[in-house]
Amino acid sequence: MDAKKFENIVNDLSDLKKYESLYHFAKNEEPLPSIENLTTIVEDIKKVLFPGFFGQSELKEETINYYIGTKLDVINRSLAEQIRRGFCFSCNKSDLNCIDCEKRSKEISDQFISNIPKIKSLLATDVIAAFNGDPAAKNYGETIFCYPSIVAITYYRIAHELLELGVELIPRIISEMSHSKTGIDIHPGATIGEYFFIDHGTGVVIGETTIIGKNVRIYQGVTLGAKSFPLDENGKPIKGIARHPIIEDEVTIYSNATILGRITIGEGATIGGNQWVTEAVVAKTKVN
Repeated sequence: MDAKKFENIVNDLSDLKKYESLYHFAKNEEPLPSIENLTTIVEDIKKVLFPGFFGQSELKEETINYYIGTKLDVINRSLAEQIRRGFCFSCNKSDLNCIDCEKRSKEISDQFISNIPKIKSLLATDVIAAFNGDPAAKNYGETIFCYPSIVAITYYRIAHELLELGVELIPRIISEMSHSKTGIDIHPGATIGEYFFIDHGTGVVIGETTIIGKNVRIYQGVTLGAKSFPLDENGKPIKGIARHPIIEDEVTIYSNATILGRITIGEGATIGGNQWVTEAVVAKTKVN
């Protein structure tokens, strides 16, 4: 390739106005959050949530406190750093000496560590739901080791807790890690109650403002999505509005059903496979 042609290509690819949305310049020379490091953090959190299943498999009762304490210390320090990077990614300040984000990141990481017992309690109910909901499951450990739904729900509950604490960017990164692993797409903004089970799981989509109650079971290919996207005066989607379904307690949704919009599926209802639902469903109703 001749030098002039090469120079033209470089100039074109470097055109900030032409490709404005594809560029990111580090603020205050801070690196982006690291997917590699976040992967390690989530794996370490899993070792705390499910001791003996991941990482060191030969735990003893007399060493469990030391094992978990050591992991939590590493998680806390590593997570605070990634949270800080996430804040820097979204920050519009020009103050090169800003220490607010560093302090806030440490406080949030401390609070997240404090909330891990809550996450673990919720996951304990999800494991029970998976075991009780699938006659093929031989024991709880099998669901932890083998079921993509437990992987997806674990990642979701971690990401959701971080989002609730005000963490930016990182919850979405974690949710997409799970999506790529399992084919299950759960937005960290969704609210999901106890004893949640996704059978098989591939192709499940749960939108940002979805609310799911207790003892809900859904199957592969289910979509809990938005019916439409209200636009602002510039023709762009309005952010943050409630646009996904409310699924009340004890609901079962069978494979490839699609439920769209801010509608309520009443307690104890059953949605049959391949159904397209855009209107509210009364409690105890079967939609076939």
